[in-house]
Amino acid sequence: MVDKKIAVIGLGQLGSAIAKTLAKRGIEVLAIDINEHYIDEIADSVAVAVALDATEKKALLSVDIQSFDAVVVAIGEDFEQLLLTTTLLMDLGVKRIMARARGKNQQLILQKIGISEVFLPEEEVGINVAEHLINPSIVSFLDLPEDFCIMEIHAPEGIIGQTLAEIKMRRLHSINLVTTMKSGKNSHKIISGIPTGDTVIEKEDVLVLFGKRTNIERFIETNQL
Repeated sequence: MVDKKIAVIGLGQLGSAIAKTLAKRGIEVLAIDINEHYIDEIADSVAVAVALDATEKKALLSVDIQSFDAVVVAIGEDFEQLLLTTTLLMDLGVKRIMARARGKNQQLILQKIGISEVFLPEEEVGINVAEHLINPSIVSFLDLPEDFCIMEIHAPEGIIGQTLAEIKMRRLHSINLVTTMKSGKNSHKIISGIPTGDTVIEKEDVLVLFGKRTNIERFIETNQL
């Protein structure tokens, strides 16, 4: 992996999760928050953790923020603070900025000032919860353009014990099985690798599927008992 340096500003639940995940993947992470309590909590999990006010230009310059490959602004409560921070980062010439928004209005404002990578975690979680309520087989999904999606589903009962060759997923439903996952210790998922025609679908498997959303939904419906 190419060495990367990424800064995460705002260390609430979301920001901390982003910072820790990046660090586990071998990224050099600078974690920033104005609250020293959050800094103390994350200090052992990242390369550097600093308490500073990210709305102050001198404070950002003091950590050489412009040298980082990317900066994630995950401030959740104070949109004015988030806006000031992202504007400063742009003025300082930060290469890549990702910013959190708490709704479409905030997303629009951030995009208007030039932030192209905006994420809405609450909306994404809400959509996943709603989809799971409608169809409990769906674990999570990612919408892609032109009605394509990547969807994680519980293996439908109708295909348990069958091989991928027997299911004829691609031929009958025009969808692809990317991989299967099983539950490991502490709710961690174990990825089974690239499936082959001999791959047998087991009861506790989670299937990662790629294809048209309507085709995947039809596949689930067809194979439910």
